Amino acid sequence: MSHLNLLLKPVIAVSMLALLVSACSVGPSNVTPPPQSTEFTSPELKKAVARVNGTEITLGELKRAEKILMAKQPGAEIPPHLKKEFEKQALNQLISSELLFQAGQKLEVKDLDKQSADRFEKIKGGFADANAYAKELQNIGMDEKMLRDYTRRDLVIANFVNTNIASKVTVSEGEIKTFYDQNPTNFVKPEQLRASHILVSVDSKAGADDKNKARERAEKLHKELVNGANFVTLAKENSSCPSSKQGGDLGYFTKGKMVPQFEQAAFALEVGGLSGVVETQFGFHIIKLTDRTKAETTPLSAVNKKIEEYIKAQKINAAIGDFVGKARQDAKIEML
Repeated sequence: MSHLNLLLKPVIAVSMLALLVSACSVGPSNVTPPPQSTEFTSPELKKAVARVNGTEITLGELKRAEKILMAKQPGAEIPPHLKKEFEKQALNQLISSELLFQAGQKLEVKDLDKQSADRFEKIKGGFADANAYAKELQNIGMDEKMLRDYTRRDLVIANFVNTNIASKVTVSEGEIKTFYDQNPTNFVKPEQLRASHILVSVDSKAGADDKNKARERAEKLHKELVNGANFVTLAKENSSCPSSKQGGDLGYFTKGKMVPQFEQAAFALEVGGLSGVVETQFGFHIIKLTDRTKAETTPLSAVNKKIEEYIKAQKINAAIGDFVGKARQDAKIEML
């Protein structure tokens, strides 16, 4: 069910904190953070680009939102002809976030001060050290006060979504069964092989003499195996693949995971069988099949809860969209 994204992040405030949390995995840093980038320090960034019921959204906030959206797709670039559309998308997310926040402020959040303080400390404490924390804040143009404000804001929005939207969403057993029946390929566990191999490597650009020598060495090892030599021992002593440390064991794999020549030879074997010498771009292999598991369908009972969570998340997202759409109609939104 890896295709089911069960993380609900409907608004930019949540995404802001998600970006910071993801940065907590950085390694130790002994480097003093660089000077603040001018990306978020220009006075021009204080200019309002929109107002939502009188509350301003600044150019700086828009630039930050754009950066967060881009961080979700590392290496991606926005083509010049789509830049305006991208800016519009980021601004719409900010407007949606503000509408949800304004609605959330009408509800009481129990222990909001304590919750926001605890969450802030958890985010901050997740970084390798103070330098890594400061560097990430600088990267998205925030200071600690802003992070505290976003943390608090996130909790207000989450409380509103949980109280007024998520709590009203239900998923029936019929819906779960229908999803399961209509998406059969998502619940099929494909046939898997477990194999070991001995690799006599040779550069794909090597000359005929070098390739012949490598093949001859592989043929010699194959003959030893046919005559009863221990596969694990020969693999440890002769294979140039890192798997040699495990006696050549490659673990389990499905079709499409190995290069075609290797895969064809492996899937043609019976358990315990030994292939001939197989040539690939990596060199010459001798393959031993150690296990095979048949394709099987995961029963509904085993994935019932995950399907329910997925459908519920989809319904919540749709309900949030409906709420924001109605709120936009009733709100005074000025694009500046």
